[in-house]
Amino acid sequence: MRAGLALTNVIPAATADHMPETSAAPTQSHAEIRTAVVRLCADFPGEYWRQVDADRAYPAAFVQALTRAGYLACLVPAEYGGSGLGLAAAAAILEEIHKSGGNGAACHAQMYVMGTLLRHGSAAQKERWLRPIAAGELRLQAFGVTEPAAGTDTTAIRTTAVRRGDRYVVNGQKVWTSRAEHSDLMLLLARTSPRDQVAKKTAGLSVFLVDLRLARGKGLTIRPIRTMLNHATTEVFFDDLEVPAENLIGIEGNGFRHILDGMNAERILIAAECIGDARWFIAKATDYAKSRIVFDRPIGQNQGVQFPIARAYAASEAADLMVQHAAALYDAGESCAKEANMAKLLAADASWQAADMCLQTHGGFGFASEYDIERKFRETRLYQVAPISTNLILAYLAEHVLGLPRSY
Repeated sequence: MRAGLALTNVIPAATADHMPETSAAPTQSHAEIRTAVVRLCADFPGEYWRQVDADRAYPAAFVQALTRAGYLACLVPAEYGGSGLGLAAAAAILEEIHKSGGNGAACHAQMYVMGTLLRHGSAAQKERWLRPIAAGELRLQAFGVTEPAAGTDTTAIRTTAVRRGDRYVVNGQKVWTSRAEHSDLMLLLARTSPRDQVAKKTAGLSVFLVDLRLARGKGLTIRPIRTMLNHATTEVFFDDLEVPAENLIGIEGNGFRHILDGMNAERILIAAECIGDARWFIAKATDYAKSRIVFDRPIGQNQGVQFPIARAYAASEAADLMVQHAAALYDAGESCAKEANMAKLLAADASWQAADMCLQTHGGFGFASEYDIERKFRETRLYQVAPISTNLILAYLAEHVLGLPRSY
């Protein structure tokens, strides 16, 4: 049986739980999937993640277990060997991984990058790539968009792809391209028309699926970047890299719009991870506050300890409702840029609030690696900055939703 088929034995794709009208569904939707993910994560306890973090290693065993169980192929349609589930199911998977103390960042890109291929790839491209992805034979985990000089101004990227016969020749550089060393395929955004020759700055960008197995050493160089957390991120250099023209996804010049599907999915899924982090921190703090005795009483009896935990809980539950709503809109094929951005903003804020609260509740013990708090604290801090900073989300909402003057 293909790895991608395993999930169909957990929840059939056609159940009511996956229909678009589930925007008001209870928090514990996809209960069977959640239970199965928790069981899988039990084989990878805190000791496993502490060792991976200490070694700056890729959690290969964990990713392989997710692949075998079919979770990384949950969005692949059943006709290509996947489970054909929606983004809400993928969000539930990632939330439970983080709620269990793990880190889905090692492989979550395979879920959100899928959006661009699913919605804009040709029938031939889907047949060629989705089957081996669903079977666990290929990994699509790298998203080459950000560049050193452009940052989050995607339209300012300088990497070019010039058509020469049946090939595109790519030159340029990407940065913060996570998991490139551990992926077989990369979704790459490059400029196929100069910025000064297009009517709109969002035009002239195109998306390609790059086979990293063939590209390494033939115009592509990957260099790891050491960061404050174990995120397997890199910078990638392209020097006359040849990419077959058949690997162009969608329409040449429309790449910016094509990747928006992936970006909205990315924000929703990472928001779900943040909800999982928040719930992990809240559970950790609550248990500790009940058992930690100081001055002959549990510290959780003190309102100074109770109230921050309660506030973090309220914030995370409210943020979760927005995540569910955004995922339902995405699955229904409706516009969800506003909701995806708000889900990311609120969930990232909730997870960071919970992280700070949990560390404060534990005091000095929170800094000890054996409690896992300092590791999760570092991991969840990332989402105030990436994949889009909270300030840019606020600027987007101010301009595009509230109609305020453009600030950047």
